[in-house]
Amino acid sequence: MKFLGLFTFLLFSLTISAQEDFLAKQYFADGDFEKAVVFYEKLAKKSPRRTDFLQGLIACYQQLERYEDAENYLRNQLNQRNPHPTLLIEMGYNYSLQDLPEKASEYYDEALEYIAQNPNYGYALGYQFQKYSLLDRAILAYQKSMELNPALDYNYQLARIYGEQGDIERMYNAYLELLANNKTSKSNILRSIDDFVTNDPEDVNNQTLRMTLLQRAQKNPDILWNELLSWLFVKQKQFSSALRQEKAIYKRMEGSTTGRLENLGAMALEENENSIAKDIFEYIKKESSDPITQLNAELHLIDIALEETGKNQLDNIQKQYEGLIDKYGYQSQTLQLQVAYANFLTFKRNDPSPAIDILKNSLELPLNERSKAYIKLALGDILVYDKRFNEALIYFSQVQDKLKNDVMGQNARYKVAETSFYKGDFDWALTQLKVLRGSTSQLIANDAMQLSLLISDNSLEDSTQTALKKYARADFLAYQNKTDEAIEGLNDILENHKGEKIEDEALLKQAQLLESQKKYEAAELNYQKIIEFYGNGILADDAYFALGELYRNILDQPEKAKAHYERIIYDYQDSYYFPQARKNFRILRGDAIN
Repeated sequence: MKFLGLFTFLLFSLTISAQEDFLAKQYFADGDFEKAVVFYEKLAKKSPRRTDFLQGLIACYQQLERYEDAENYLRNQLNQRNPHPTLLIEMGYNYSLQDLPEKASEYYDEALEYIAQNPNYGYALGYQFQKYSLLDRAILAYQKSMELNPALDYNYQLARIYGEQGDIERMYNAYLELLANNKTSKSNILRSIDDFVTNDPEDVNNQTLRMTLLQRAQKNPDILWNELLSWLFVKQKQFSSALRQEKAIYKRMEGSTTGRLENLGAMALEENENSIAKDIFEYIKKESSDPITQLNAELHLIDIALEETGKNQLDNIQKQYEGLIDKYGYQSQTLQLQVAYANFLTFKRNDPSPAIDILKNSLELPLNERSKAYIKLALGDILVYDKRFNEALIYFSQVQDKLKNDVMGQNARYKVAETSFYKGDFDWALTQLKVLRGSTSQLIANDAMQLSLLISDNSLEDSTQTALKKYARADFLAYQNKTDEAIEGLNDILENHKGEKIEDEALLKQAQLLESQKKYEAAELNYQKIIEFYGNGILADDAYFALGELYRNILDQPEKAKAHYERIIYDYQDSYYFPQARKNFRILRGDAIN
């Protein structure tokens, strides 16, 4: 019983102490130092060796300008057996707050002298000096420790201090030295220097890093420097320069794969740098000995060609596809070729019948569940294009049932909803969309929410759903790449259903189609109408973001782009576009982007 009573008492004491610790921190964080100091005095008295209690108490005294109390407490601690030398820094800082720099320096110097007795004090002292922005003394502490004990390595800490001091070249060299000596990982170094590098090749920090890396590459030709240069060039969107570095890496690295080159090509495509992307994939096609890698490169090259060629050149591209089919055949390892060719026949040549046959034959191959789903989704898309809606729904539903909790399954469910929408079965589409609004894919969830609101808003207003049916038909024509007909269908809505809720949806969809036809001024006008007449509607953020992108990427009006991104940042913080709008705004403003 005595043991149980003692255990209960100790547990109760610990609970009280934890509560006091929590309250002390909370009051301090709230700036209520009068209340915080009461708890810290209790805690420091109970546990005089606890550094965090000591520092909390001293900080409270200093915030309350009770410098004499802080000094007396610190002096008492320094008179204890084996006091930690960081207390001397605390004492010095206390004098510094009283504008007594000479007195403060005495204690700082005394603290540094402890390193001679024990170099291991270097880290704690350096850290404490950093805490109070005494960076020169922090450097002395770290350097002195390493001189006395070469086994110690505080170069990472030193590099951070150089950065804080604005000595960027010295910081870069310190980080790169750590990397060269295998003292840290490349990812750690890139995270550290990323704060100092911008997207602008002319930025002085960027130029300093480039010169530092080039100097190291000349003195010691290591592919590490090529990798870092490539990273810098990609950040600056200088993909041609990055390609030169990646070629050097590929040639010099024993047993290297084209993975890095493929990633570079994908990034170039994402930035619409089709010319350099073409060079990258041509190089991969030439250099790789892996048939599937070669095939993927050729498919990328065809995609680039499709963006750049008109309808009169589709025959040549079809011959390229047929040549690839002859070369690689129909096999489970080349599904990407079969899907790409089927999509080409359908969406570019308006010839879905052979495409459907290709994909149905592909399903006869020995495939795992995900590969079957990949083919079924592509096949369903083509069946929708061919107005074979019910057959498409069967394939989409099969994928949805087999991969319920997978993004691929959620995508299939969205396709069920979208197909039902095209059919005019709005109730079933809504049933599917309600489930998808909680999708793990933000893109699917956002698309589901938009389509769900389109259906529900326009069903309530018009029980006959006349305008909604017209919109669904126009949307389907756009899906079939019948862009002119789709624009005309949306014009019908805009002329005959003025003032109805569907008007902003029609304006947005039409603007997107006009952009695809490079009719940028007409698209701009539509987006502006949404903002002017439906500024409080759910599509206002879509219009602001679309205009921002149009001004930034096409019309070369960065100030207008900035203004539209800024509206999203300040007025639409829950928008799907908020993260990208903030990033684009900061890029246009010239900020460093992490």
